[in-house]
Amino acid sequence: MKVDASRRAVLAGGSAAVGASLLSGCARPVMAGTLGGADWQRGHRLRDGAFPAPEGPVEDIDVVIAGGGVAGLAAGWRLAEAGFGDFAVFELEEHTGGNARSGRNAVSAYPLGAHYLPVPNREAKALRHMLRGFGMIVGDTADGPVYDPYQLCADLEERLLWRGEWQEGLFPQTGLPPAQQAQRRAFERRMADFRGAVGADGRPAFAVPSPLSSTDPRFTALDRHNFAEWLDAEGFTAPALRVYLRYCCRDDYGAEPEHVSAWAGIHYFAARRGWAANGDGDRELTWPEGNDRLASLMAARIRANLRPACSVFRVAATTEGGAELDVFDHAAGRSRRLRAKVAILAMPHFVAARVAPTLCASGGFSYAPWVVANVTLSRPPAGKGVSLAWDNVSTASDALGYVVATHQTASAAAGPTVLTWYMPLSRETPEEARKIMMTRSLERWQDIVRDDLLAMNPDLDGAIESIDVWRWGHAMIRPTPGFLSDPERLAARAARPPVLFAHSDLSGLSLFEEAHHHGVTAAETALAHLGHAFQSIA
Repeated sequence: MKVDASRRAVLAGGSAAVGASLLSGCARPVMAGTLGGADWQRGHRLRDGAFPAPEGPVEDIDVVIAGGGVAGLAAGWRLAEAGFGDFAVFELEEHTGGNARSGRNAVSAYPLGAHYLPVPNREAKALRHMLRGFGMIVGDTADGPVYDPYQLCADLEERLLWRGEWQEGLFPQTGLPPAQQAQRRAFERRMADFRGAVGADGRPAFAVPSPLSSTDPRFTALDRHNFAEWLDAEGFTAPALRVYLRYCCRDDYGAEPEHVSAWAGIHYFAARRGWAANGDGDRELTWPEGNDRLASLMAARIRANLRPACSVFRVAATTEGGAELDVFDHAAGRSRRLRAKVAILAMPHFVAARVAPTLCASGGFSYAPWVVANVTLSRPPAGKGVSLAWDNVSTASDALGYVVATHQTASAAAGPTVLTWYMPLSRETPEEARKIMMTRSLERWQDIVRDDLLAMNPDLDGAIESIDVWRWGHAMIRPTPGFLSDPERLAARAARPPVLFAHSDLSGLSLFEEAHHHGVTAAETALAHLGHAFQSIA
């Protein structure tokens, strides 16, 4: 992987760029591992409309939820919490969870995508209600909820490989000229101002979930520009700061700063105001399997209502005020028709536009491709400087580093272990990146992952036992400039029964909190439409 000239100027003295050993021509032994990903064949079948006509009698279900990712599971969980049972959740894949899914081997469970949840803000009421129900919030104080300490990320949370030595945190602490240090402090003060700002509508300027953010034009106007332009205009040009901000944009959005809305770039820093007792507001909840812990708990609550391996391929409103849906059962190899009083399309918006073309369009929605690799080791990484952390990042890598799947377990201090390595393909256009991602062989991806890990941790030479690679073609929505005012996004958020939309795409931010919020609010809208009594938790 190439490190551009500006990065080289900042990172002089760091570890070697990814792929150096690939250029040496040295033969490599065959590495154990698998190449997986979202079921693109089923996805392409949905794109191409290659499904048989429905057969058999029409099935009546009060609420149909199309999509079993976090938003769809949250919608089903909310219906069940309200005592409503006549619903079904249809999921194209064999497993629910969306990009919060996980895997497991003999060493540990591990994430295939999203791997943590920041302690929620005060405004995230529905999410806190769920965490309390799952036993993750164990009490309340005047300062905020009390979280079960075993759900919170253990020390050390983060470390950075900077000029050949590991240090705590994700921004260089030493070796920077005073001017660069001062600029970092100025940026932090500016973000603190945004964090405390309140709009003319009385809402926080930036909130999580983001639909609760202020609509004051003072803040929403930031969406007209990209983040890189805003940084330039504000004088935040220090090389070390820009490298760090690039990491942040790629970490949350899978995109470069010049492709991210300035509103979204600032949201990353200004929206988090975690509310918790014991000073835990700035911490994360994480588990070996990542956010699949939460997705699986939601799925367990509605197990009888789940219909995996079923593609909803047509949705239309009926003249009677309901919705009609055609579903293909991949196990049975047949299609059937459903009639619902409410349909909740909890799927990526580009998919919703295909299955319900008369109800929505894809608009300017753009999606970032990612590669995630789970690397099984006979021993944990070491390295000069601070000890192994949960999240480990190198300033000299174009990847985002790795998290340690066993960090929350008793086996964290000694091997074997599993590292989950992340790489957003953000340098190319999403279309070009998806072609690269899908045409590279398992062996090529394994070489890239291995070279990057050995550049960060030469001590791992001989310790890598297998590398399992997972590809996400449309991992997350990219909050490009203008996304706040995108008419298709606004239309989907304003939809009313019989067809509702629920997905993090509606926020433009691929975060657990956003998906959960949209699932809950869609479910509550359905309950109100059906006249089912409930007390809102949103």
